[in-house]
Amino acid sequence: MSYIVAENLVKKYGNGNATVTAIGGISFKIEAGEFIGVMGESGAGKSTLLSVVGAMNAPTSGSLRVDEIDVYSLSREQRADFRREFLGFIFQSFHLVPYLTVLENVMLPLAIIKAGKHKKRDLAEQALSQVGLLGKAHRLPNQISGGEKERVAIARSIVNEPPVLLADEPTGNLDSKTSSEIMNLLQSLNEQGMTIIMVTHSHESAKYAQRILQVSDGVLVGKN
Repeated sequence: MSYIVAENLVKKYGNGNATVTAIGGISFKIEAGEFIGVMGESGAGKSTLLSVVGAMNAPTSGSLRVDEIDVYSLSREQRADFRREFLGFIFQSFHLVPYLTVLENVMLPLAIIKAGKHKKRDLAEQALSQVGLLGKAHRLPNQISGGEKERVAIARSIVNEPPVLLADEPTGNLDSKTSSEIMNLLQSLNEQGMTIIMVTHSHESAKYAQRILQVSDGVLVGKN
């Protein structure tokens, strides 16, 4: 049984003559521990697809199963629990809270779990150690570089130790040297067993993926 199974996902916005089809019937299977790249032109439907896989954007039709859980048959509250347990998210813009320290930013996803403050701090420090930033735990976001902000965002996304990491253009705002450092970090997380689905425009970043899903006009093209 494949770990992630999408069957004929369709996502439409609007209605009547104003209907726009962002995803036009996409099916795929992803095994646990795979590193998948999602590529295509701007407006092809990549980010919409990632939001559907991320349990944030219900499809108009079709189904998504993760670890045999039918994600969109869950209630809104159950989907929130599912996201917290299964998924980590890295966005193109870092979404760091400017007045919180690096450590406090990484601790944010832990606010809703039942654990003591010391346990949460330990988890956040472990995540920062994984991305090589423990030494800057008490700095504010404006006191670190762009590449370091991306590492903080990655630490925040893995602090709950999710089995699946979804990344939307994780190197989109970074220079080539920093991009390769971030991609090496993602590859290391994948080698530790994390399933990664990454949207990217970068052919250099895509080389780290084991397989590419090519999206064009809301559908998959080529061999997947």
